Amino acid sequence: MNARSRWLLISVGLGVLLNPLNSSMISVAIARLQHVYHLDFTGVSWIIFSFYIASAIAQPVMGKASDLFGRRKIFLAGLVVSFIASLLAPLSPSFGWLIVFRIVQAIGTSMIVSVGMAIVRIHITEKQATALSVMSIFLSGAAAIGPFIGGVLIHWWDWPAIFFVNIPFVITSFLLAWRTIPTDKPPTSIARGMSIRKWADLIDASGILLFTAGLVALLVGLLSAKSSGQLSFAHVIVGVIGLMLLASFVRHEFKTTSPFIPLRTFAKYPAMTWINIEFILVNLLYYSLFFGLPSYLQIVRHVSEFHTGILMLSLGLCSLVTSPLAGRWIDKSGPRPALIVSGILMTFGSVWIVTLNQTSPVISVCIALVAFGISNGLNNVGMQVVLFKSSPKEIIGVASGVFMTSRYLGTILSSLLIGVLMGNKFSAGGFRLLGVILSIIALSLVFMSWRRRESGQLKES
Repeated sequence: MNARSRWLLISVGLGVLLNPLNSSMISVAIARLQHVYHLDFTGVSWIIFSFYIASAIAQPVMGKASDLFGRRKIFLAGLVVSFIASLLAPLSPSFGWLIVFRIVQAIGTSMIVSVGMAIVRIHITEKQATALSVMSIFLSGAAAIGPFIGGVLIHWWDWPAIFFVNIPFVITSFLLAWRTIPTDKPPTSIARGMSIRKWADLIDASGILLFTAGLVALLVGLLSAKSSGQLSFAHVIVGVIGLMLLASFVRHEFKTTSPFIPLRTFAKYPAMTWINIEFILVNLLYYSLFFGLPSYLQIVRHVSEFHTGILMLSLGLCSLVTSPLAGRWIDKSGPRPALIVSGILMTFGSVWIVTLNQTSPVISVCIALVAFGISNGLNNVGMQVVLFKSSPKEIIGVASGVFMTSRYLGTILSSLLIGVLMGNKFSAGGFRLLGVILSIIALSLVFMSWRRRESGQLKES
């Protein structure tokens, strides 16, 4: 790999790490933001919801936009948007404005992630596998150390620091990318002559609007009812509207020629459908612990942000160490044994959560963190392998995009589950109930992995 390729890799890596870094640092800031803005736990959960909903929508949309208008332009524009959001978010006069800038930040970082891997694939032709593995380290490493970095920053400089810390990464990435990413070829005649209406059809703007409005309405209905402590007629109406919009979204996706989420593909390849369902459940489990445990430590056990970040580091480090080992194991034995072990570890970690009480040593939470960290490393590799085995080669690009959407859906569901269980205040009892629910979900994953054949298909009933 020549010097120019190495600098290009660094410039792209410093950009793509912004999305996982900002999605993970916030886990340590939840308790602090709740106190600063005088919110209940349900209200402050929207700082998580907003980021993942925006990311789930923006990444596939910006991926299509880059094909039309050029990857270099989208990458650099994403850095500019991220810079503006990181600069203005700490100056937010209210929590509502903080949510707005958090959404802008999600869109900006998604613009970077959606084209970053493509830039590396296209412009680094020698030792490409090494380049892609380095990119994976930027992505997974940022997510792994995010809570630790967030804990240190909040401890010394308060919560605005988790936004300001992005600025040096953004500036460095922009300057390097400006010099190292080759200039895009002129847009195709299709892109130049395409009307706004045709471009909207291409990205399935109608489907995106139905999906977003339906999901947000459903979340508002559920969380508002839980927050107020009673189910009013207004809550029911909002929730029903959300379900109706999501039903309309499903019907629309089956009919449109360029769907946002290709549901017809799911119907045609059931094995691919199953692995995405499992991936949703895996991320529901992982992120329920990822977002729930820091709040438990800070609100229930009164642990500082700094020490919470240190404890959470065990989760990310175990995941990072396990991933390369999992790759070797799966190459020899296939994904099924690794996924069964992963499910067992998640079950053990979830049951361990149930056993925690006020007299349990704080350090004992690391047992659950280590179990989930190892399982996450196994899942990251194992489920990708199952996806490739169960997806026809001609639609592997679509399958990978849907797989990423499944990750975001699992993350959104984890935030919803925690918000519904905790309501106005994060409590030890609610956290134990969360452990019970996660134990049931983890056991179902063990069963699903046990029934899977090595081809990635499920056995016939």
